Amino acid sequence: MIFEKIHTVPTSDELIDKAFRRAARAKAGKTVRDRDGAMKAHESMIMTSGNILSDNLANTVRRFPNFDDLSDFYYELTDVVVGIDDLRIALGSADWASAKLHEISREYVGKIRKSKDPVKTRKEAFGRMSSVIGSISKHLIFLNEARNIMRKFPDVREEPTIVVAGYPNVGKSSFVAMVTGAKPEIASYPFTTKGVLIGHFERNHDRYQVIDTPGLLDRPMSERNEVELQAITAIKHLDAVVLFILDASETCGYEIADQKRLLDEVVANFEMPVYVVANKCDHDLFKIPDFVDVKMSTATGENLDSIVDRLVEMIEDTKNEKEAKEAAEEAARELSEEMAEEAAKLSEELGEELDKADLK
Repeated sequence: MIFEKIHTVPTSDELIDKAFRRAARAKAGKTVRDRDGAMKAHESMIMTSGNILSDNLANTVRRFPNFDDLSDFYYELTDVVVGIDDLRIALGSADWASAKLHEISREYVGKIRKSKDPVKTRKEAFGRMSSVIGSISKHLIFLNEARNIMRKFPDVREEPTIVVAGYPNVGKSSFVAMVTGAKPEIASYPFTTKGVLIGHFERNHDRYQVIDTPGLLDRPMSERNEVELQAITAIKHLDAVVLFILDASETCGYEIADQKRLLDEVVANFEMPVYVVANKCDHDLFKIPDFVDVKMSTATGENLDSIVDRLVEMIEDTKNEKEAKEAAEEAARELSEEMAEEAAKLSEELGEELDKADLK
């Protein structure tokens, strides 16, 4: 995943300590016999420290992803959890400091060659470098905190997706495990300590991911704060359909009426097709509600394959509808441009005719 490439961001103190220690070693490697030798030794210290500071900051900026290239899901998630604008400011400050440190080191290499006191000039250079690094200290701390959060984002890929929703203990994780044929990966997700379960399966050589969201789509929206609601909205950007599982035996601890209210909220808040399935049809207390599309049992596997087939069909239908809509919008844009060009041409011709009429 792209966020795993982000290395630990050093603090300003760590950077200065690293740069000046390396500078001291660079000086130690020089033989000083006269003033020219001393000048070159201090020059090496300035160049070494400047390069280390500048390069470390440049590498920090480079390792963060280009936010404009992120998928809508990750862009929204990053903005909610960390703040895209704050990240741009912090990275911009680090980039500025990198260029400034490069400039300072070159400036003082030139000064030290003309200086009568190279030690004083080198100390002045170190002072200015320290000042620049100190000025972005809070930004470096913020970037490292952001990095620690972003590295834990779930590995949600840009592929057809089934998002599983429903109250706890209705059989969501069992469904994911049975459909994917393996123990799903448990990945962290902001604002829930339970993480998300991610599994994959293939149909007709196409790969699909199944995501269960414990702690997210398992309780009413009214019980969430604004930031949690924003984190949930990131899911809206996935190319997905929603499988809502309810427990029609009510042995999960939630009555059908409560589960129906949660279903209504999911339908209202997500512009995605929703397929409603009543689980635990093998249970004696099972009674299928009239608003359910189909029944199933994760205990016996009843209807599991047909449900997956239907979900794949819904994904394909949604994809075709999206492509048709985009094609229609593109055709409308092209027609509009053609009409505008034709109108401009007619207007120009009319203007020429009027000019000729005036001349007569």
